[in-house]
Amino acid sequence: MGDTGVILAAAGQGKRMGSRVNKVLLSLTGQPIIKYSLDVFEMLPDVEEIIVVAHPREVPVMEQDIVKRFEYRKVRQIVPGGRERQDSVWAGLKALDNNLHLVAVHDGARPLVSPELALRVIETARVFGAACPGVPCKDTLKKVGADGRVETTLDRSQLYQIQTPQVFEISRLREAYRQAFSRGFSGTDDAVIYEEYCGPVQVVEGDYRNLKITTEDDMYMAQGILSRERAMRVGNGYDVHRLVEGRKLVIGGVRIPFEKGLAGHSDADVLVHAVCDALLGAAGLRDIGFYFPDSDPKFHNIDSLILLKRVGAMVSDQGLEIVNIDSTVIGEQPKIAPYLEEMRRNLAAALGIEVSRVNIKATTTEGLGFTGRGEGIAAQACVLLSGGSRRGVSL
Repeated sequence: MGDTGVILAAAGQGKRMGSRVNKVLLSLTGQPIIKYSLDVFEMLPDVEEIIVVAHPREVPVMEQDIVKRFEYRKVRQIVPGGRERQDSVWAGLKALDNNLHLVAVHDGARPLVSPELALRVIETARVFGAACPGVPCKDTLKKVGADGRVETTLDRSQLYQIQTPQVFEISRLREAYRQAFSRGFSGTDDAVIYEEYCGPVQVVEGDYRNLKITTEDDMYMAQGILSRERAMRVGNGYDVHRLVEGRKLVIGGVRIPFEKGLAGHSDADVLVHAVCDALLGAAGLRDIGFYFPDSDPKFHNIDSLILLKRVGAMVSDQGLEIVNIDSTVIGEQPKIAPYLEEMRRNLAAALGIEVSRVNIKATTTEGLGFTGRGEGIAAQACVLLSGGSRRGVSL
């Protein structure tokens, strides 16, 4: 059990992005920006719970389209934020479990935080009571007056750009916030509030890639970083089942009217089984029979879409994302072309991806072989996964 709670600050409107949609909900290489941070904290064993602070109007969207859709088990609450960031973090602090030791406050608009960085800050905070990541300033910094003239050039050797997550002993940060509100003190981040009322904050090595998305240019930079770091992995799957009397015919989660069905321990959904094996293979995992053996009675007649959903979660746990699925159902009868779109929707829903990423084709063998003779139906699938180079880290 972890001792750390996470406050994910996502209540800002991102006006500088020029978008009507909250920037944390914008798509970054096919996924909402906030999902990247949630993935990291969801997988960290040190993290016990996550509080997402959302704009009051976006609480339902955050709950349905993010937390429930991607099944984040550690997200305990989605609380409405306040007018300023300080108000939003305070709302998150009040929602956290009182038994936790540490709190990590992270900007939802920093999608490129790595598990290693988050863990480094948490471990440092356990020792010093407060820690934040920072990177040395690269550029020359000058103080400029109201008239536009340089007043002085600053010594950058001691200047750092501070990032998140910032981690603190939760009781002390709560006390710092209480005092800040009672005295009218406003800070640009949590560290400055802690420094003002509790003491120094230990700076640990940050990551230049851990940028905050504020403008459209930041989006381009983040996309470039992700495209360089995300590996591509291919997997293929194949399955076949006999056609027998007395069984329902289920393919792609669709019940198809026919005088015969496919024999098997589960519902014998040949298409879903092939897709499962393709996903497991691309993720470097064992085959479907290893995880869902036909000797286990709890899988008897089970809906294979349930198995597919579990496989999708296993792939996600490896830090991998489904780019696309291409599959083919091979059989003489029945004709399944009328059901292909429903099958696509079923597979996409089970995996939590867009329907456009799933392709299903149907073909015959012109009367040749066991499928041509109507003895069975086969399916094959090929999938492409991305990711794993940075987020699929063993901790």
